[in-house]
Amino acid sequence: MTLTDLSVTEIAEGLRRRAFSSVEVTQAFLERIARVNPTIHAYLSTDPEHSLALAREADSRLAEGREGQPLLGVPLAIKDVICTDDFPTTCGSRMLEGYRSPFEATAVRRLREAGAVLLGKTNTDEYAMGSSTENSAFGPTHNPWDAERVPGGSSGGSAAAVAARCAPGALGSDTGGSVRQPASFCGVPGIKPTYGRVSRWGLVAFASSLDQIGAFGRTSRDCALLLNAICGHDRRDSTSSMEPVPDFTAALTGEIRGLRVGVPREYFIPGMQPEVEAAVRSAVAELERMGAQVGEVSLPHTEYALPAYYIVADAEASANLARYDGIRYGYYEEAPSQIESALNPMWEAYSHTRGHGLGPEVKRRIMLGTYVLSAGYYEAYYLKAQKVRTLIRGDFDRAFEHYDVLVSPTAPTVAFRLGEKVASPLQMYLADVFTLALSLAGLPGMSVPCGFADGMPVGLQIMGRQYDEVTILRLADAFERVTDWHRRHPPI
Repeated sequence: MTLTDLSVTEIAEGLRRRAFSSVEVTQAFLERIARVNPTIHAYLSTDPEHSLALAREADSRLAEGREGQPLLGVPLAIKDVICTDDFPTTCGSRMLEGYRSPFEATAVRRLREAGAVLLGKTNTDEYAMGSSTENSAFGPTHNPWDAERVPGGSSGGSAAAVAARCAPGALGSDTGGSVRQPASFCGVPGIKPTYGRVSRWGLVAFASSLDQIGAFGRTSRDCALLLNAICGHDRRDSTSSMEPVPDFTAALTGEIRGLRVGVPREYFIPGMQPEVEAAVRSAVAELERMGAQVGEVSLPHTEYALPAYYIVADAEASANLARYDGIRYGYYEEAPSQIESALNPMWEAYSHTRGHGLGPEVKRRIMLGTYVLSAGYYEAYYLKAQKVRTLIRGDFDRAFEHYDVLVSPTAPTVAFRLGEKVASPLQMYLADVFTLALSLAGLPGMSVPCGFADGMPVGLQIMGRQYDEVTILRLADAFERVTDWHRRHPPI
């Protein structure tokens, strides 16, 4: 086993035992990135000298015996929609190419306070809009299990980096499933906490009522360690929760006897890949053998989640992305007609800059969002979608009166091939069909590897009550103790 095979937990323990130094483990990951990234394109930016300098600082603190920092010296990756002050923050868009944020996201600051060493920024669909990481202006990320397939999106860079052993853990962001779906496609654990659990300060906004920072690791314990570091109230984010943060690792006992597990019948739909359904049902049977009480449950408004999500998310995106006009910061391109005619030069500059700086998926969503918010259509679309959102939340509330967690497939298929769904936005949107409802309800969810189909990983989605990430992680950790799906490495 090499240093890059180790999990976040194993690296943290190894550093405390002085089995290796932070410089050694950081150097190992940087060498792996240099070797593998040209194939999978998980990272958009790295700075080896800077990362090694951070590692040397961590080694100095280790030598001083500062054991209070749980991630001291552990190298991690950050999705490129989360602001850092020492790496560019591009959001996968030409509009922010080369941009360096003057401030840092609270989640990143808390990782640094926990002692983490940053390896770089990972690829993303432009402004986190996509299900495949094919919409990045800087080129797609490839799945480490099969370079002809997508890694999922929009946190595909972070998921691919962890799966390819180019980072032991990473931060991503989840708006409609953008942590859970790429975790499923790449065969790694990934968790989206309850909305408000992690501060969104410094997370570039896509859809403000849905966006949430999440974490990837090699194991569920890794995800718990990262949540321990980044969760908690932040006065700079008005939606940040005051709810006390438990020690997520303390609940990982391996014991789930008596836990009530619901299986929503609406998450096994016609057209889903039969091998995916078989892997998930096998995982459910394993949970039952471990002592969980399994039963079927109904979430009757699930079929309305996809249209409701794309109305709410696109409406909020159209408002949030209005700031990228080329005037205050970011990309600017002077309109040729502006030189010849002074007629309405401001609007010409806006149009030309946004027309060239934003990609086709972002433009599509801005147009859809602007339409559903326009006079005469607000009540017909946006207001109705918000009412549907309330009904979906009610479904989950009623289900959790009888069950502690719900489990389902994370995605209806394994990772699809690059370019396969690009021409059909609706087919692309359906890749997130099992993750959208939970996002609309603002509840926590996680994907853990539970099998393989067509040689590609399959994910089991575990959904929990508001602020009950502990039970989700407890179930995921127990499942990992009796299976080895999460330990398998792609042949890259």
